[in-house]
Amino acid sequence: MPAHILVAGGGIGGLATALALAGGGHRADVFEQAAAFGDIGAGVQLGPNVTRRLAQLGLESSLAQVAAQPEALVVRSAGSGAEIGRLALGAAMRERYGAPYLCIHRADLHGLLLEAVRARGTGALVTAAQIERVELSDELVCVSSSDARAWEGEAVVGADGLWSVVRRRLDTATADRPPRITGHTAWRALARQDALPPALRRGGVDVWLGPQLHAVAYPVRAGEWLNVVVIAESAPAGNAHDWDQASGLAALQAATGRTGASLQALLEAMPGWRAWTLSDRPPLASAAEMAHERLALVGDAAHPMVPYLAQGAGMAIEDAVALSEALGDGGSDAVPAAFARYAAARWQRNAQVQAKARRNGQIFHASGPVRLGRDLAMRALGERLLDQPWLYGG
Repeated sequence: MPAHILVAGGGIGGLATALALAGGGHRADVFEQAAAFGDIGAGVQLGPNVTRRLAQLGLESSLAQVAAQPEALVVRSAGSGAEIGRLALGAAMRERYGAPYLCIHRADLHGLLLEAVRARGTGALVTAAQIERVELSDELVCVSSSDARAWEGEAVVGADGLWSVVRRRLDTATADRPPRITGHTAWRALARQDALPPALRRGGVDVWLGPQLHAVAYPVRAGEWLNVVVIAESAPAGNAHDWDQASGLAALQAATGRTGASLQALLEAMPGWRAWTLSDRPPLASAAEMAHERLALVGDAAHPMVPYLAQGAGMAIEDAVALSEALGDGGSDAVPAAFARYAAARWQRNAQVQAKARRNGQIFHASGPVRLGRDLAMRALGERLLDQPWLYGG
């Protein structure tokens, strides 16, 4: 008999989990703390490892309609604008890894997942449900919300993000420790491509590297919009819980200083800026940090990471598919063993991505001799440094 699973969190990870579980015949009820299902933010880069799994979930054709498929990733100096390295994407990614490299607006990806979950119709979608308590027994779980509602099922999946409530019920010494505030702040902006001067429009992924900062720009919404993100080693200005803080160009420039003319022109052309404080946790140290008995975690609830490998959403989607595969068509009795298999299969890969993301931050923001060595190596080796077979082929 299929399992009845309660999924705390209706973001990308939670909906991907519900969709994957529904595909296996299970009932997955999703509980979202907001009054309506939706997502904020801007762009998401989806490597072949992620688009391959989204295709498994039946989203390949719908993704193609709303995502952009960049032809190349180009790394530049934030000062001079000179090209440092290049990685072919487009057809090269499909040929190498059997799946495309796509760029998509977060809200579009979230919308596709939500539509697919609703079409399945195999579980409830509950809004305005801020989960406050999780109770576990040998055979059942119960979650209750801040307004005194309660729901019962046979397992619970915490997809409730960086400040996860479900995580606190893990049987580990670090389960209730808060995330680490990194001291890095990110700014994001969106603009219609046709509203920008032709010289500033982008069809590929452009990355600018500078001391203690980097910037990324890429197309979303079938190429019609441009997403720009700037990350600087700057003290957080707002609430670390809020990843949609009001900001502006002046705050961004105060944190980064004046970059080179080409990047500065792009930053000044963007119509508005939002900011968020970057936080993470140490790389996972064991499977116990991802599951225990009838409780499992996916995405940021288990392994929040800095965005220097562009894999936060990707690892949540990988988790979702792996969790469904581990459970198979097993029912309530199979849940604890299935969740243990899931955690054993996932924790080391997630830990590797967390560690690589942290390391990339040091490399991207390097100065002095380290920066010079990075640029020389990237110019000499190009794709051999920028490609990630261990990641994209996984």
